Amino acid sequence: MATKPPTGDPVQDAPQVTPPKQAAAGLPAIGHTLRIAGAQMGLARTARTLLKVNQKDGFDCPGCAWPEGDKRHTAEFCENGAKAVAEEATLRRVTPEFFAAHPLADLATRSGYWLGQQGRITEPMYLPEGGDRYEAISWERAFAVIAEELTALGSPDEALFYTSGRTSNEAAFLFQLFAREFGTNNLPDCSNMCHESSGSALTETIGIGKGSVSLEDLHQADLIIVAGQNPGTNHPRMLSALEQAKAAGAKIISVNPLPEAGMERFKNPQTPLGMLRGTALNDLFLQIRIGGDQALFRLLNKLVIETEGATDEDFIREHTHGYEELAAAAKEADWDETLTATGLTRPEIERALAMILASKRTIVCWAMGLTQHKHAVATIREVVNLLLLRGNIGRPGAGVCPVRGHSNVQGDRTMGIFERPAPAFLDALDKEFRITSPRGHGYDVVRSIEAMRDGRAKVLFAMGGNFVGATPDTDVTEAAIRRTALTVHVSTKLNRSHAVTGRRALILPTLGRTDKDVQASGKQFVTVEDSMGMVHASRGNLAPASPHLLSEPAIVARMARAVLGAASATPWEQFERDYATIRERISRVVPGFEDFNARAARPEGFRLPHAPRDERRFPTRTGKANFTAAPVEYPRVPQGRLLLQTLRSHDQYNTTIYGLDDRYRGITGGRRIVMVNPADAAELGLADGSYTDLVSEWRDGVERRAPGFRVVHYPTARGCAAAYYPETNVLVPLDSTADTSNTPASKSVVVRFEPA
Repeated sequence: MATKPPTGDPVQDAPQVTPPKQAAAGLPAIGHTLRIAGAQMGLARTARTLLKVNQKDGFDCPGCAWPEGDKRHTAEFCENGAKAVAEEATLRRVTPEFFAAHPLADLATRSGYWLGQQGRITEPMYLPEGGDRYEAISWERAFAVIAEELTALGSPDEALFYTSGRTSNEAAFLFQLFAREFGTNNLPDCSNMCHESSGSALTETIGIGKGSVSLEDLHQADLIIVAGQNPGTNHPRMLSALEQAKAAGAKIISVNPLPEAGMERFKNPQTPLGMLRGTALNDLFLQIRIGGDQALFRLLNKLVIETEGATDEDFIREHTHGYEELAAAAKEADWDETLTATGLTRPEIERALAMILASKRTIVCWAMGLTQHKHAVATIREVVNLLLLRGNIGRPGAGVCPVRGHSNVQGDRTMGIFERPAPAFLDALDKEFRITSPRGHGYDVVRSIEAMRDGRAKVLFAMGGNFVGATPDTDVTEAAIRRTALTVHVSTKLNRSHAVTGRRALILPTLGRTDKDVQASGKQFVTVEDSMGMVHASRGNLAPASPHLLSEPAIVARMARAVLGAASATPWEQFERDYATIRERISRVVPGFEDFNARAARPEGFRLPHAPRDERRFPTRTGKANFTAAPVEYPRVPQGRLLLQTLRSHDQYNTTIYGLDDRYRGITGGRRIVMVNPADAAELGLADGSYTDLVSEWRDGVERRAPGFRVVHYPTARGCAAAYYPETNVLVPLDSTADTSNTPASKSVVVRFEPA
């Protein structure tokens, strides 16, 4: 039976700590899934909803972007996917009466967990200038408020249009079309904070900023390297693919500063034997120091080059550029410096080399552990170098696999959500809609915050997500947002961003993935793109949480009509009535989407073209795959300090907090904990169970403090610490970013510890 939301924030003063688990999933995952889903939806609704997740006639999970195979399980979801669905399909409701009882000052004191637990927002809400709480507003008046503020701007570039990865292809295409017809390329998105580094590195090296592998490739690989990624919590269905690869004979190397239960042993809940015994996944665990990955891969590349017959000379000669420069740079790689940078031993690296040399088909997977460092782009380029040396791009069972974290974040970028769009995309958009898109680059997330801080941006419109909770330098970001004239959030549920507003604010409640979407022409579906370039339909099956909700495409279409008025020849009303008309236009603008409507109607969807994978053709500036030879970097940490990485708990998806436990790491009942190696803790005088303030150190000399964290002695790499975000985002300086991609360096934060 569904339960009511908590009335007060739970006390988190004394989290309990037990030894970390050494296996993931299994019976505990099933039990936890049923408890969470039952509390939010009740048992009957749980069954009706979860059995439609990731099915060909169902809806795409609003969680991660991991793909589905052609053959689906009856239960085609993981524990964290079920939590995401339960939070959206909840029976709890946030009504205007809730906002009347909770002024903005009260909401600002609440935790993200408490806010999210309150339920689905049922009506548009408005915070007038000088008001102390949100009040109900009609949709017509809400769009009028947006039009008032946008048309009053001195320049379209004073507006910011942010996109979350949950947004469908159809909504994303309309959103970027509106922004460009309005006159700006200010289209920051959540990619700017996660895989922007991957896109930057891959575009330069192989010519397309996406992964090159499929699920079938993983199943055929001889070796899979999982670097800077924790599949057991962040992409649990990936464990099934790794299990299948192991059964076919693959070896797996995990490169991570923390041991993770999911990579140690996976207890597959789909089979009785899997639940009882499980499968050991890691063949080699390289417990690397934070930020040492580029040094590791550079040395491995040196050793591959020096091993007679180890490089694929035909592939290098026919398909690559820059080999000589890489070979010269790799020659300088030094064992002693690499051991210092990585914290690894020589035998560990030599064992990894032997596994690489024994593999004819190698895949490297990665996530935020590689992308959120100053030298992130150079690190990923070095990963590509390793694959190119052995000819491991454009052959079955081999390639690059950046694992995306949100269910349509890759699709949004494909649809044009990008502050630096390609001229060819803008040319096609302008031709189709007879508009003139701006050609100047817009603001990414970090530059958007700077623009709000400096008074250069005055309206923030967020299509989903939790901008405040996801961004770095919390105090700076919140102060910047409070300088704006208007903040607008298209949302299903409450989060911290609704409590940090401009002079005026709107919350526009929208349909979720689980909701039926019926427009004037009948029932609609939307499409999404997964992490491996498959596009497929998503159809909700539940009655909407309120009759007052609008879909995301409808919100964009009505906003466009209110703002652009009769001057726009774009058929916004038609787009709202029938999403097939949106897809028809996409098919004429975005390469790979030809005959979009017919292909989207296929139960299995369709795969987008990928020249390096499909043809061994590399659309780079040289016309070939590019080796690169950036100088090796790794973080240097002063004496008495540690290098902190921010990460998720197991009861968390991005900034959404489902609960207060991190089951696999042995943490229950609280989130303000910091994991420190016992040897480092002894040197720093940090007793297990003691409380400390975390203070980051940066070149600007500003004190950034996260107070009151319980010290947990944990087997992290020496010199490294870990704590959960968004609580530790306050420690990440706004201008501490990756070269080229400008992604916040949330995995490389130098901290000191002070008594709480």
